[in-house]
Amino acid sequence: MSSGPWVEKYRPQKLEEIVGQQHIVKRLEKYVLQESMPNLMFTGSAGVGKTTTSLALVKSILGENWRANFLELNASDARGIDTVRNQIKDFCRLKPVGTPFRIIFLDEVDNMTKDAQHALRREMEMYSKTTSFILSCNYSSKIIDPIQSRCAIFRFAPIKGQDVVNRLIYIADSEHIKYEESAIDSIVYFAEGDMRKAINILQASASMDEEVNDENIYDVISKAKPQDISKMVTKAISGDFIGARELLREVMVLQGISGEDMVNQIYQDVTKRIMDETMSGDVYMELIGLIAETDFRIREGSNPRIQLEALLAQFL
Repeated sequence: MSSGPWVEKYRPQKLEEIVGQQHIVKRLEKYVLQESMPNLMFTGSAGVGKTTTSLALVKSILGENWRANFLELNASDARGIDTVRNQIKDFCRLKPVGTPFRIIFLDEVDNMTKDAQHALRREMEMYSKTTSFILSCNYSSKIIDPIQSRCAIFRFAPIKGQDVVNRLIYIADSEHIKYEESAIDSIVYFAEGDMRKAINILQASASMDEEVNDENIYDVISKAKPQDISKMVTKAISGDFIGARELLREVMVLQGISGEDMVNQIYQDVTKRIMDETMSGDVYMELIGLIAETDFRIREGSNPRIQLEALLAQFL
C-alpha cells in the first residue's frame, strides 16, 4: 500500500476519466474540440468533481502550455477585493503563451465578498478576449446575478452509489487491499455522493488493518451502525420507548456519537423507509417535522441526549 493521499493519486487527469458526471463531460468535450470556451460556473456539493473537472478541462484545452496560462485561487483564502485588483488583474494583463487565451480557476467563489464579486465582474468584462474564468461554488445563489449571467452554469449532482462503488473497488485492487463487500457499501452509505470523502474513508480504514471491514470503517467515521439506528427507530415507532432509549444511550455514550450525527442518521433511516415503501407518507411527514425541530434545538445549544429522547418519545 502506497503512502500519500489517494484522493490526489487517483484524481482523474482527463475528461474521459471523470466519474459520475457524464452529462457535463460531454458538453465540456465540445469546448476542447472547438479550442475555445466561455466563462464557466461549476456548482454542487463537496466532493462531486468540480475541481477535478476544472483541472482536466484546463489540461485538455490548453495542452502542454497549461501551467504557464493557468491561475488557481481559493476564494476562501483570497476572498477580498485586493485579490481581484492585484493577483487576478496582473494575471489577466499577461499575454497568453502558446495558447489563444488564459484560464483562471476560482474555487469556493461563493465565499467572496460582494465587493470582490463586483470587481471580478469588471475583470471578466475587460479581459473577455484573452482570459476565461472557471468559477466553482457550493451555492450559486450566493453569486451576484451579473456574474451568473456571464457564465455557462453546470450543476454537479452527487455521485451515484454504483459509480462510487466501482471507483473504490478500482482503488482497492490497485493498492492490493483486501475488503469486504459490505464495507464498501458502508462507505458509500456514509459518503452520500461525496467521492473525496469515500476515498479518504477507504484509505483511513485500510491503514488500520490488513482488511477493510465494517468495524474499522465505523471506527474511522465515528458514526453509529445503520442497523442500530434502524432498530432504535423501529422500537420507538412500535411503542417500546424504554428499549429505544437504551439503544440511544448505548450509541451516544458507549460509542461516542454526537447529537447532530444521530439526528442525521435518524433522518436517513426514516427517509430510507419511505423510499422502500415501508412507511406511509403521512407518518413520514409527521416524523420529518419532529426531526427538523430536534435538529434546530440541538444546533441552538440544547442538550442533545435530552432532545433525542424527547424525539423518540414523540415517535410513539
